[in-house]
Amino acid sequence: MHILNALQVVFGTGALCGIGFYLLCACSALAYLRARSAAGGSPPYTPPVSILKPLRGTDPEMYESFRSHCRQDYPEFEIIFGVSDRNDPAVSLVEALQREFPACAIRLLVCSEILGSNVKVSNLVQMLPLARHPFVLVNDSDIRVPPDYLARVMGKFSDPRVGLVTALYRGQAAPTLGSRLEALGISAEFMAGVLAARTIESGLHFALGSTLALRREALHAIGGFESVLDYLADDFELGARVAAAGYKVELAPTVVETFVPAYSFRDFLAHQLRWGRSTRNSRSWGYFGLLLTFGLPWALLATLFSRGARWAWALLAAALLSRMLMALVVGVRVIGDRLVLRHFWLLPLRDLVAVVVWVGSYTGRTVFWRGQRFILKDKKLRPA
Repeated sequence: MHILNALQVVFGTGALCGIGFYLLCACSALAYLRARSAAGGSPPYTPPVSILKPLRGTDPEMYESFRSHCRQDYPEFEIIFGVSDRNDPAVSLVEALQREFPACAIRLLVCSEILGSNVKVSNLVQMLPLARHPFVLVNDSDIRVPPDYLARVMGKFSDPRVGLVTALYRGQAAPTLGSRLEALGISAEFMAGVLAARTIESGLHFALGSTLALRREALHAIGGFESVLDYLADDFELGARVAAAGYKVELAPTVVETFVPAYSFRDFLAHQLRWGRSTRNSRSWGYFGLLLTFGLPWALLATLFSRGARWAWALLAAALLSRMLMALVVGVRVIGDRLVLRHFWLLPLRDLVAVVVWVGSYTGRTVFWRGQRFILKDKKLRPA
């Protein structure tokens, strides 16, 4: 009986912590919206920028995502694509892009050397010497951007203290359960955590792969892309290193899109496990603290082990309402993801999966990435 009472206390406390986290995320999102609104439009600062896009294989909607970068309302920019294999299927898409947009400065580089475990970063090291401009911007191959994307991102560099600018993003799901759960997690969970971290740490000290816009001097100060050659979470590391070097890391007042593959449920779990192990390896204490953010699962356990006591039902209702509030404020108002409303009913399942992934991330250090098997050690990738 004493054990049952103790479990009820543990689960109830966990639920209260989770509810507090949900409310923190909602408040952080509202604070971000107020700050974005107070800042008004982007400052009229439009320095020339080189867009670097390392490629390997094809992603959903990739060509349309490429086209969105060519349609920027921005005075001067260039796009440099890099592949490690001349026969990569992405090459034909780049060549088609060059034909469609002859007035746009588009170049393709075959990066013949493999300089480290992270082939994407290896390509970036070889692409950078081709970049002509004082700012570089890296984003993933499946990122689609609005026409004012560059203006909103680069405007942040009007402050000379800013070394890196990143951007929030939303996922466009394919019609599979795994894809929908992945997209829902991006908009209603991951982005919420980013905004909460921004509040707790009084600013960003990491970056997101959706956008990595860098001042060249800041990139040089951290040792260039070479400094993250063997890191899986290269985006996180770049942001952390730029912040540690004394520069500010800022969020751009724009949201971009990523197109989620048609994951099966098994593929979705595998992708989440890779992400979980990578995050645990990069940000160990912060990742461990996620245990206190699972408000809805804790409340479900409290209801089960209290045998349906009234206080537990009240706690479950409070957890569900605060979780829904967080999803609405972050996913709909900040991220602009209307599909969050359509997939609301999947939130409890998404949160239960998050607990399983959290536990699974502590069961090993092996990850599968781009068809290869690696061991994560000291934040770095080691071929297995």
